[in-house]
Amino acid sequence: GSDVDSEEGTTAENEENVKVTDKGGKRATPRTRRGHARVRARCGGEEDEDDEDGTRRAGHRRHRNRRGRGRAARTEGSDSEGDPTRKNQANEKSKEDDEEEDEKGGKSGKGKEKKQDKKPDKKGKKEKANKKKKDKKKSGSGSDSDSEEEPITEEELAKLKEEVEEKKKLIATLRNKPWKMKKKLSVLKEAQLFVEKFEGALGKGKGKKFYAYKVMMTKKWMKFQRDFENFKTACIPWEMKIKEIESHFGSSVASYFIFLRWMYGINMILFGLTFGLVMVPEALMGKPYGSLPRKTVPRAEEASAMNFATLWDFSGFAQYSVLFYGYYNNQRTIGWLKFRMPLSYFLVGVGTIGYSFMIVIRTMARNANDDGGGDDTSFNFSWKMFTSWDYLIGNPETADNKFASITTSFKEAIVEEQESRKEENIHLTRFLRVLANFLALCTLAGSGYLIFFVVRRSQKFALEGLENYGWWERNEVNMVMSLLGMFCPTLFDVISSLENYHPRIALRWQLGRIFALFLGNLYTFIIALMDEINLKLEEEKIVKYNMTIWEASLYNGTIPENSTAPPIQVDPADVPRGPCWETMVGQEFVRLTVSDTMTTYITILIGDFLRAVFVRFFNYCWCWDLEYGFPSYSEFDISGNVLGLIFNQGMIWMGSFYAPCLPAINVFRLHTSMYLQCWAVMCCNVPQERVFKASRSNNFYMAMLLFILFLSTLPAVYTIVSIPPSFDCGPFSGKTRMFEVISETLEHDFPSWFGKVFGYASNPGLVLPFILLMVLSIYYLNATSKSYKEANLELKKKLQSVRITELLIFCCFTKY
Repeated sequence: GSDVDSEEGTTAENEENVKVTDKGGKRATPRTRRGHARVRARCGGEEDEDDEDGTRRAGHRRHRNRRGRGRAARTEGSDSEGDPTRKNQANEKSKEDDEEEDEKGGKSGKGKEKKQDKKPDKKGKKEKANKKKKDKKKSGSGSDSDSEEEPITEEELAKLKEEVEEKKKLIATLRNKPWKMKKKLSVLKEAQLFVEKFEGALGKGKGKKFYAYKVMMTKKWMKFQRDFENFKTACIPWEMKIKEIESHFGSSVASYFIFLRWMYGINMILFGLTFGLVMVPEALMGKPYGSLPRKTVPRAEEASAMNFATLWDFSGFAQYSVLFYGYYNNQRTIGWLKFRMPLSYFLVGVGTIGYSFMIVIRTMARNANDDGGGDDTSFNFSWKMFTSWDYLIGNPETADNKFASITTSFKEAIVEEQESRKEENIHLTRFLRVLANFLALCTLAGSGYLIFFVVRRSQKFALEGLENYGWWERNEVNMVMSLLGMFCPTLFDVISSLENYHPRIALRWQLGRIFALFLGNLYTFIIALMDEINLKLEEEKIVKYNMTIWEASLYNGTIPENSTAPPIQVDPADVPRGPCWETMVGQEFVRLTVSDTMTTYITILIGDFLRAVFVRFFNYCWCWDLEYGFPSYSEFDISGNVLGLIFNQGMIWMGSFYAPCLPAINVFRLHTSMYLQCWAVMCCNVPQERVFKASRSNNFYMAMLLFILFLSTLPAVYTIVSIPPSFDCGPFSGKTRMFEVISETLEHDFPSWFGKVFGYASNPGLVLPFILLMVLSIYYLNATSKSYKEANLELKKKLQSVRITELLIFCCFTKY
């Protein structure tokens, strides 16, 4: 018995030492605890058979004690809310008091033990069940009383709101704190737990649930916005590829791929306009193939109309399809929708040019706004050293890319600093630059003469008949222009090494020379096309005369004036037809685009891939080091690729009016170029020896694109306004000028007063002053923007001087 008592006493003491009671509460002494343990040891299992009266008394006492404790807890609810240790202490105290009540009840029922033993077992079982039910009721009522809380006062509510707002601000600004990462994580967890715990308890009464619901919906909305922003970033095409290229090759190479992606978006919209409003309506609602001569392959060409060589040359069935201008009918409305095909064709052709002007100018304005008004070179290396790394990176591949990006940015900054401090021999530099410009002018003049000579030869071949010549003679113009575009930029790159410019300025000179080369080649090509158009117009007059003779021969040379006989049915393939100069122009631009695309791909595969394979595998068995000597790995040619994109887009703008398929071909070209060139850059090219930072505004590319857009629209507008359309092909056949479709629509589909208003508005007396007003407005806005930029620079200088003054004052105070 003593052993049991001692063991019970020690266990009870250990349990009591672990428990923490409230301040002012009574602590049981070891002696009383041993007495309680002896009572429990003596009673053993007899407590289940206690007297009903003693059980009721003990239950009433416990109930009263719990009620008293509930009142005390309610008064301290605001202080102890959210503190789990106090609730545990209160529960442990209630358990101790319940044990004391049970022991007292056990003593009072001792005298009646003998009487209770005489009662049958059934009665004891009933008493046990009743006792359990009463205990459950009492415990339920006690928990209900504990869970009841009085409303929080206004002062406590305001304090709690302030604390929650402070925690939210701490979470938002935690990244800017100069703490260790371990401390940041612990503070963040504590703040998040506090906000989650008390944010829903800031309401009062019935508004508490509404406030909690509002807080929950606010959190969900913020999460949705964050996820949606991530989704939008993930939906940007080729974003990760461009970031990877930028990290290894610098922002100058990445700017080319950003420009290519922008051009892809423009061409997607142009393709949607031409495909949805021109090609699909004609294919679905227009007359089918073979119904008209303009929609039928001539009898002489039917045998070879499906040959690969013919289709590759965009003749045969490709020529007499919706891909080219000549297939479209001049019927005013087509289909059950009464779709106005000629009007739609004209408006889409003009609308694509207008949309292109608008989007290019808008992009230039946005880039100019993003450029800012001053420099950001203050403490450049310090910022790069201490703030470049992103501590949220968790992917090893992303970390490698970030490391390469930081290294490249340091190289760019070092080049900028070296160029700003470089001293040079001014007289030698001027001589070399004059020599370089003379050589570049000679190259431009030679390329222009070569194209003019080749175009003249092609006209001679066309008069004699292309059937008598081979593949090279038929495609000589396209191949010569593509080869000049491939080799002349390399020659300009060699010439630019004499000038010793800053890499960014050298790139602009290189772009300007290649721009002049491509522009001269393009306009030489257009002048040759104009000569060919004039030849086609002369041929058209002869065809018209021959067609009158052919029609007369159908009626045996006599056509009675009042004849009521049915017209003679002739197969459309046997009807003579004109040359259709519009389709010829569209075919030339399509061939030029395709040949330029093939030349670009072959250059990448041979000039980059095979060269890299040769250097990689033959370097071990060669006489000199191939990687650092000749031929070495190739660098990415930014200037050549940018100018290739710009002039290819110029050909699209110039020829899409006569070949509606050109935007679709260009979309396919840009899509494949993005993947092929990204692969070639990462696998076959090496970073430039002098990595430089690209301009933030990127408006130099846009300025060249705007200039080529203007020059590309001149020939198209000239042909629309000045040259009469073909008489037997295209949606404007039968009219003296193409723009007459507008006056025809105003005459038939609008009231007469609207036509008069439009005529007055298009009067040159109103148009010219309006254009003059626009020019003056542009000049005024440009001057205003320059003054604002200068004011920004002055303010920045003043702020820097004030900062330096404050720093000097601080140093003086700290010194004394």
